Amino acid sequence: MTIHYNKNQYKNNRKRLRNNSTNAEIILWNYLKEKKLLGFKFRRQYGVDQFILDFYSTELKLAVELDGKVHLENKIKQHDENRDAYLKDLGITIIRINNDEVYKDINLVLEKITNKIKETTTPSRKHSGHPSL
Repeated sequence: MTIHYNKNQYKNNRKRLRNNSTNAEIILWNYLKEKKLLGFKFRRQYGVDQFILDFYSTELKLAVELDGKVHLENKIKQHDENRDAYLKDLGITIIRINNDEVYKDINLVLEKITNKIKETTTPSRKHSGHPSL
C-alpha cells in the first residue's frame, strides 16, 4: 500500500532535506545512486508516514540512516528507538551508520550495507536479475 509512503504533506520537507544534504549523505549517495550497490535502487530522503529516511530501497525494504553526534543525546536516542520500532512494524529493516564512519572508511560502510542486504534478501530476490549476492 502506498498510504504510508511519500505523503504530500511532507513533500517540502523531503525536498528541503535533499537540497541541504550533509557531507556524509553526499558521500554515501555517490555509492548508492544509480543502482551502484549490488544493483539495488535506493532513494534519498524517502518518506514513510511522518518519518523521512536518509536512504531507502523499496525493493529491499531497507533504510540506511546516517547519524551525527546529535544522535548520541538521550532524547534523540529514544526518538530513534521509537522510530525504528515503528518502521520495523511496517517490515522495514534499518541500518544505522555514524557519520564519522563514512568519513573514515567508506569501504567499511559499504561492506556493512552489503552485509545487511545479503541478510535481508530472500532466495527469490537473489535470482531476480541482480548481480550475484
